[in-house]
Amino acid sequence: MIQQFENTYDVTVIGGGPAGLAAAVSAWEVGAKTLLVEREEKLGGILKQCIHDGFGLLMFKQKLTGPEYAQYYIEMLKNTDVNITCSTFVTDINRQDDGIFHLILVTHHGIKHIYTKAIVLATGCRERSAKQIFIHGTRPAGILTAGTAQYYVNILGQMPVKKCVILGSGDIGLIMARRLTLEGAEVEGVYEAKKELGGLLRNYSQCLMDFNIPLHTQTTVTRVFGEKRVSAVEVCSVDENMSRINGSERIIECDSLILSVGLIPENELAEKMNITLDAETKGPAADQCYQTKKDGIFVCGNAFHVNDLVDYVSSGARIAGKCAAKYKKRERRLIPVIHDEKFAYCVPQLIDIDSDQKKADIYFRTKQKEEDKHVTVTSGDNILIAKKYIEMRPSELEHIQIDIDKIEYGNDKIHVKMGKVE
Repeated sequence: MIQQFENTYDVTVIGGGPAGLAAAVSAWEVGAKTLLVEREEKLGGILKQCIHDGFGLLMFKQKLTGPEYAQYYIEMLKNTDVNITCSTFVTDINRQDDGIFHLILVTHHGIKHIYTKAIVLATGCRERSAKQIFIHGTRPAGILTAGTAQYYVNILGQMPVKKCVILGSGDIGLIMARRLTLEGAEVEGVYEAKKELGGLLRNYSQCLMDFNIPLHTQTTVTRVFGEKRVSAVEVCSVDENMSRINGSERIIECDSLILSVGLIPENELAEKMNITLDAETKGPAADQCYQTKKDGIFVCGNAFHVNDLVDYVSSGARIAGKCAAKYKKRERRLIPVIHDEKFAYCVPQLIDIDSDQKKADIYFRTKQKEEDKHVTVTSGDNILIAKKYIEMRPSELEHIQIDIDKIEYGNDKIHVKMGKVE
């Protein structure tokens, strides 16, 4: 899919997945001349291979499959004059003296030079590979990430496994446990090194419990056997410090190891532009408008932080697109959002006091399971919002909204705290 190129745009959105689609539509709706760049042949991103339902419950009040959800936004795009280019790579981005960004694109039609006032990074995330988790043993065929296995089954129509072990209990691993079982494979079990489930409870119930697939927590794969193809794996129990417990090893015969060991925001372009990254989220730091510390560069979706629900992705991307369309160079009055040690992370990391975006959606994860706790957001002695949670889990993203106008003038920090319900 490609439309006629022009040289200059108000907003260029990089990435045509759920975040990029929503950001492009939103930017166009407020009058921005918009370009959407996608490196694959078709729009939709990872949604194209997510044929299970459960998408769109918040955004469209319907239970949709991934392709159906993507098609909703693709149909919206058809009613706009957003320029779209697929099979296109951004190879370089530079800012000129006048503040305009110069992008070099590689397309089927050759190299294109584009100029834009604002950029939205909607590049998604990638899966951790086998090499990143340091499993000992050989490197035979049959070691796949869950996303790769999903692509084989749902897009190519091929079965990559007969009997497998799944390492990691992230959502895509749970979903593939069910999918492979439905296609006739034997899933020996799902192994999780941590004490807690890595995915949503609904996926644990629908994908493992409903199909009698066992989940083994505090257990990990320590070794792979096989020459040309995986023949077995060794699993071992681990303690709370992730140290192996000697004597707990056992060998499981299988022909494949499926990895669902985490996602990392895709930030190569952000690193090229020296955008400040958050050590906790692995994505760029940004304010409530999704503008990074580099003026005119916005980030949204899983490129910002890894979301549980595509509805959260689209919601944030719409704000990013709108704010990018309205971008004008000005001094921002940024104050940091500080969280206590019970949280794994909070986003956004910054609040722009002078922004027109007066509502800030704060998303956070806890480090461990928490019960009967208050989450309070404060500015000095002023409580911006307090919310009681019966239960919070690291695998489930939580959301709270604050009113920027309630922030006291002169306070230089916003604190997100957790306390016991009295």
